[in-house]
Amino acid sequence: MDDFLLEIAFTAEVVSWRGPAPHVFLAVPAESVDAVRHAAREASYGWGCVPVSASANGVDFTTSLFPKDGGYMLPLKLKVRQQADISVGDMVSVVMRISRLQRRAPDGF
Repeated sequence: MDDFLLEIAFTAEVVSWRGPAPHVFLAVPAESVDAVRHAAREASYGWGCVPVSASANGVDFTTSLFPKDGGYMLPLKLKVRQQADISVGDMVSVVMRISRLQRRAPDGF
């Protein structure tokens, strides 16, 4: 059984951000940002990225939240979008979980 630091469910519009390469995201709602930030203290591996597991339209996936403008964006990879039949502009319901970072023991232990 997983030890979740945080589990949230939300619905958001799928948006495209045209940075150096096009990316597709769901914005984590503003009312959840503080809870994500708190959980990230025990889950983040650095650079502000927070590893998460999520489910959208019945498709389970793992990714890392992307910090943007004081909030977080949940990336939706092409494979996930194809499997879940998700397009830019859709309203998508997601369940997202943040787990405690699993640190590996040094070799020999």
